[in-house]
Amino acid sequence: MTERNETNKGTDKVIRAMTNDGAFRVISALTTETVRGAIASQKAKGAVASRFGELVTGAILIREAMSPNLRVQGILKGASGKGSLVADAHPDGTNRGLVGFSGETGEDMAGGKGALLKMMRTLPNGALHQGIVEVSFETPDGGISGALMAYMQHSEQIVSTIAVATLLEGDEVVAAGGYIVELLPEVERGPLMIMTQRLEDFPKLDELLRKGDLSPDLLIEELLYGMPYTLLAESELRYACHCSELRVLSSLATLPRSDIEELLRDNKPLEITCDYCRKEYGIQPSQLKALLMAS
Repeated sequence: MTERNETNKGTDKVIRAMTNDGAFRVISALTTETVRGAIASQKAKGAVASRFGELVTGAILIREAMSPNLRVQGILKGASGKGSLVADAHPDGTNRGLVGFSGETGEDMAGGKGALLKMMRTLPNGALHQGIVEVSFETPDGGISGALMAYMQHSEQIVSTIAVATLLEGDEVVAAGGYIVELLPEVERGPLMIMTQRLEDFPKLDELLRKGDLSPDLLIEELLYGMPYTLLAESELRYACHCSELRVLSSLATLPRSDIEELLRDNKPLEITCDYCRKEYGIQPSQLKALLMAS
């Protein structure tokens, strides 16, 4: 069994539902503890923490929409091109991420043009499907939510409405979550007009999260009010890292023999820190020597 480092379990979940007339599919997620764990592991603050939380939630929603049983990653590149945020969503419900921005204010994530979002998902044959869209933080319908909608339309050919949000009070994550409403080919004019009006009048997600009693079930009920629907799937979410000593040794084993010999030169333990969860691993000289013997 794979060793994992976990900081929370069980309170977050994601739900998929479809209207009985086949017009819409809706996915809703509460990701507060998951986002809290990811942000804490990366020590993110301010605008960076907010965008990072939204990206983590967005990766979860895209995975549920397009690859429920496969891995999805989202990479947000800042306008200057000097930093990035990474969200990594796995089919077992575990999620993690990386923050590559320095400083607490994250000006590169607060505004300006030129930021890019790349979404990558694994295909059943092991290949990668990916799409890149521009991100604008200057318009009300922009940000991570708008970029995710653009990705779904241009790379997946699915028209959808997407909202993701992370609420912060100081450096503390108060709530996080998101939803997708997908327009399906079977939709007729009547239901489409009803849903269009409903989404126009629907409260902003951060306002709903701020009330403190929002759940994925309640969010779907509100989005599909008056529309008969069927729940398709429900699964738990959590923050967790997939790192382990075995994975570290497997990575070291891919190094050229000369590099391993160089690491052994001073005959001291090799200290390696996981970028995702900051856990430190001490690899002993005897373990490095075993890699040489194996090669």
